[in-house]
Amino acid sequence: MSWLGAGIGAGIGMMFGGPIGAALGAWVGSSFGSGLKKLSDAGVTLNRDGAQTVFIVALFSMLAKMAKADGQVSKAEVQLVDDFINTNLRLSAEDRQQAIKIFQNAKDDQFNIYDYANQYRQLIRNQAMREMVYRLLFAVAFADGELHPAEEQILRRIPEALGLNASIFTTMFNEFARQGHGPQGDSLQAHYDVLGCSPEVDDRELKLAYRRKAAEFHPDKIASKGLPEEFMRHAEDQMKSVTVAYDTIVAARKRQAAVERA
Repeated sequence: MSWLGAGIGAGIGMMFGGPIGAALGAWVGSSFGSGLKKLSDAGVTLNRDGAQTVFIVALFSMLAKMAKADGQVSKAEVQLVDDFINTNLRLSAEDRQQAIKIFQNAKDDQFNIYDYANQYRQLIRNQAMREMVYRLLFAVAFADGELHPAEEQILRRIPEALGLNASIFTTMFNEFARQGHGPQGDSLQAHYDVLGCSPEVDDRELKLAYRRKAAEFHPDKIASKGLPEEFMRHAEDQMKSVTVAYDTIVAARKRQAAVERA
């Protein structure tokens, strides 16, 4: 069963108003949207399937807002979102169409991206999941090869709405700015950025940084938050990036130590 059918069958609803409630209503019809508050008043609560559907709605709505931040949605931005749906989330054909519908609806609704981010922060307590959403917003902003001032303004401001430290902007910017030539070469900074630490940390601190990041993205932890199975696959991809970053840094330090001993 698709997460759409499962969520609605569970009495989905975010049983509250705000941008996510409105997006749910626009997605499945105004009659459903008008019924959200009645469900809330009746004391109905979200189960796992309902929470998953709300998560997907919030994610693709924010991606749409970022894509249109510079006044128009480019082909590159649409392609990036489509690739994320097909490659990272690996959604079924039905769910893919629903995700696209959410994206299209949110482009022109009356809410801004900060409205969505503030409500999303209240729903999703897991920091790693909020960081992944922020990373995806960065990816959409850089999809056309340049960072528009309006996009940069959002990326600088939205960490507060998402409940993230403001320093994450610099970390993500450094990482994405290097993507044209990758993290190889004479600098390991991109790998340190992935782990959220600096080259000055000692080996013990490096391992601690790795363990913290790995714990955040561990699929079991993601699953415990009631998030979609499809997004767990994306979490697994992030886990791989964290492991590659750590292994690369450790290998580089060993090579440097060997040179210094010679």
